[in-house]
Amino acid sequence: MSDEKPALVLHLATGGEPLLFALPPEDVEELEKELHLLLEHGSVQTVTTKEGAKVSVNFSQVAVAYIDDLQRKNKVFGLR
Repeated sequence: MSDEKPALVLHLATGGEPLLFALPPEDVEELEKELHLLLEHGSVQTVTTKEGAKVSVNFSQVAVAYIDDLQRKNKVFGLR
C-alpha cells in the first residue's frame, strides 16, 4: 500500500487550473477543521507546505478548497 500524499487543492473564483500545495501529514487534521470557516469568512491564512514553504492564501478569492490525496488515481467526484 502506498503512502498518502495530502495536498490542499484550491480552485480560484477567477477560473483556471487548480492550485495544489503538498501538506505535511501532521497539519492536515487542523486545516480540515478550519477550511470551511476560512472560505465562509474570506480569511487570509498562512499554510505551511510539506517542503516548509509558507504560503498566504486569500480565501476570499477561492471558490472551492479541499484536501485530497495526490496518490489517488482515476478519481471522479460524485460517482460510485
